[in-house]
Amino acid sequence: MKFFFALCIAALSSSAAQWSEFRGPNGEGKTAADLPLEFGEGKNVKWKTPMPGKAWSSPVIWGKQIWFTNAEADGKKLWAVCLDADTGKVLHNKLVFEIAKPQKSPVAMNSYASCTPVIEDGRVYVSYGVHGTACLDTETAKVIWQRQDEELTCDHFRLPASSPILHNGMLVMMFDGADKQFVVALDKANGKTKWLHKRAFDYRTNNGDRKKAYGTPTFIKIGSQTQLIAPAAVATEALDPGTGKLLWTARTGGMNASGRPAFGHGLVFINNGMGGLAAIKPGKGALEPTWSMRRNVAKKSSIILRGEHIFMVADNGVASCLEAKTGEVLWSERLNAGEFAASPILCQDRIYCFSMTGNSVVFAATPEFKLLARGKFTEGFMASPAITGNAMILRTKSAVYRVEK
Repeated sequence: MKFFFALCIAALSSSAAQWSEFRGPNGEGKTAADLPLEFGEGKNVKWKTPMPGKAWSSPVIWGKQIWFTNAEADGKKLWAVCLDADTGKVLHNKLVFEIAKPQKSPVAMNSYASCTPVIEDGRVYVSYGVHGTACLDTETAKVIWQRQDEELTCDHFRLPASSPILHNGMLVMMFDGADKQFVVALDKANGKTKWLHKRAFDYRTNNGDRKKAYGTPTFIKIGSQTQLIAPAAVATEALDPGTGKLLWTARTGGMNASGRPAFGHGLVFINNGMGGLAAIKPGKGALEPTWSMRRNVAKKSSIILRGEHIFMVADNGVASCLEAKTGEVLWSERLNAGEFAASPILCQDRIYCFSMTGNSVVFAATPEFKLLARGKFTEGFMASPAITGNAMILRTKSAVYRVEK
């Protein structure tokens, strides 16, 4: 009997250690791995695999497999790619969808494969927004089910970027377009819709460009109740994950929300694409922020909550540390590493971040700013890091790296 329980504990520990979704376990961007402090092009790099195409999705990892999505720059061919975590060898390069007329974008910032997959034992779920969602067998890359129907459509206007997540047998996704905005839960076994929630607040504008968003939802636990936190433009909604029923709404401001929510101290922290950060105390009905701020806030990347403090790196390259309970800024420092879009990660007591110009910066996760290290890669970063063992899997605009001591 003791042996049986030991096996169960080992299995649970193994499962919990997988970097299975955008920003890893619980979407928090945290790891206890023993990562190198010094690294860069040709330094502490175990392997480098060139990757053509234009795609900003982050890697996810299960066991010895690394998965991410890829696309041609014009969006007509959409792939799911799997690498061997030990060698970087391409195991699968699955053409999932061919799109005759992809949606167009007025800007070149985004890609057609910016949505990070979510993975579990034997299955990986890839989404390209309105261009298609599919479930693949991780051993064979065979498509188990796919959706490309009218129900899951919207005008992304500037291309999709919201990543799917898993919960209790459901694949949950957000479609916040210029014309339609909704959250949907699919049965992960067959892709059929279990519930669909249309955004229920007034955007107070007819400008579709101000209604779109790119966020990834997060599940939190309040007492015995699990809540789905689903940020949108202008406001954030909390839903019952079993039914999609609206629990509360908070007007968190801004548009283009892409950062993933954080939860602690009884507060939900939301940053938006207009450079605003708000702390919400969950409740019922219409809620107001406990505190909010608009100076040097990350517009694209997610924040990190560590103990009493929030750490973030703004698009302009200014890193900040805040008191989580009050929003008081303890320090703000320019990293002098270019602009940032990728989300940072917390490794023990260090923050690792990666810029659009290929610079890496490591600083201390403390109430006093301390720069620890710098590195440089050939190409810039749009994708966020993933962790396997004591290694970082990094995706630049042209290659994937395994970095470790």
